[in-house]
Formats: sequence, C-alpha cells, structure tokens
Amino acid sequence: MIIFSVIAIIFLVACDQLIKYWCVNNLVLNESVNFIKIGDTKIFDLTLLYNNGAIFGSMAGKRFFLIFTVLIITAVCIYALIRYGKSSKLLYSSMILMIAGGIGNLIDRIFNGGKVIDMFDFQLFNFAIFNFADICVTVGAVLFCIYSIFIDGKKNGEKKNV
Repeated sequence: MIIFSVIAIIFLVACDQLIKYWCVNNLVLNESVNFIKIGDTKIFDLTLLYNNGAIFGSMAGKRFFLIFTVLIITAVCIYALIRYGKSSKLLYSSMILMIAGGIGNLIDRIFNGGKVIDMFDFQLFNFAIFNFADICVTVGAVLFCIYSIFIDGKKNGEKKNV
C-alpha cells in the first residue's frame, strides 16, 4: 500500500510539473489561449500566470510562511495516510491527492522564487486562475470532508450509541 501511495504521489506531482513546464515554454505571460470551447462558449482558457500568494492571491509575498504551512499540512497528511489510510479508500485517496498537490506547489515555491505557476482560467464566470496541483488539493479536501462527515461521522455516532 505504501509503494502504491508513493507511485501515485510521484505520478501526480510529475503530471503537475510537466503541465507547468509545457505552459512556461509554450504560453506567453498573462495572455490567454483557447483551451476548451463548446460552440461559442468558452469553458477554459490557458493563461500563464505566476502567483506569489495562496488562494486568490492572498498572503502575497509571504514565501517562507507559505512554504512552512504547506510543509506542516503535507506532513500531517502523510501521517494520516500512514496511520489511518488503510481504514478507508476514500480517506486514502484524499490524502494522496492533498500530498501530491502540496508537493507540486511546494516545488514551485522553493525553485521558482516563491511563485506558483498557474494556467487554468475558468471562463464561465470570473474565477481564480489555478493549476493541476490546486485541483489535486481541492478534490482531496472535498473527499476528506465527505469522509469526515458521512463515513467517520457515522462510525463515531455508532460508537456513542453502543
């Protein structure tokens, strides 16, 4: 199980870094390129952007705080994966996604002057530009919330009633 976890995390981080590498070498900074379009409706554009903050640009310029925070959260997720991952495939999957996303953005922060490379520009409504690592973290967090509320919450409720 640990070997699969490591392979999955490496695969997801590699996907993130390859997408970012491609974007840096093929897109012009702050210029949009059509990516997914249905008829006349734009769904996604690719827009190369460097973000030196966290979500929606918050905490801009706080490089070392963001690195430290991501390291702590990633360490907690690794602990949870090792300690509790076998109890649920949903928990296991959520931890892998959050770890991979955290590492993907951490690589950018450390080796790219504190900036994360973003490229996915959702066009249906005004939304932040994000990257594959952000998608991993977000999906992982949603899965963790589902696990916490519907699976672990039920287990805890059953224990209290017995």
